[in-house]
Amino acid sequence: MKAALLLALRVTTGALLIIWGSIKAFAPEIAVHVSDKYYDGAISENALQMPLGIAQIMLGVLVIVGLFRMVVYPLQAIVLVVGALAIWQYLLDPLGLYLLTEGTRNILFFPSSTVAVASLILLAFKEFDTLSADRLLSKR
Repeated sequence: MKAALLLALRVTTGALLIIWGSIKAFAPEIAVHVSDKYYDGAISENALQMPLGIAQIMLGVLVIVGLFRMVVYPLQAIVLVVGALAIWQYLLDPLGLYLLTEGTRNILFFPSSTVAVASLILLAFKEFDTLSADRLLSKR
C-alpha cells in the first residue's frame, strides 16, 4: 500500500511539473504573466522560459519514473516548496480575511501547500518507494 501511494504521489507531483514546464516551454507568455503577477517577476525573462520549461518537463518525467531519486526528489522539493513559499499570503489567508482582500484572494493557490508537502513526503519515505525505476534497476 505504501509503495502504491508513493507511486501515486510521484505521478501527480511529476505531472504538475510537466504541466507547468509545458506552459513555460510552449506558452511562455502565460508563464511570464504568472511570474509578473504572483512572483514579482522572478523569472519573467522570455528567453528563460524554454530552457526552464524543458528542464522542468525532464524533472517531472524523472520523478514519475522514479529515476535518480537521490537528486531528483530534492530538486522537485526545491521547485515546489519555493513555488509555494512565493505565494505564502495565499496559503495563509486563502479566504482573504486578513492578508488579502476579497478582490485579491485566490483559493485555487491553496493546494500548492499540499503539493509542496507531497514532495517532502517523497523525500522522507523514499525507502518505501519500491515501485521506482531506481529500486527496480538496483535489484538486477
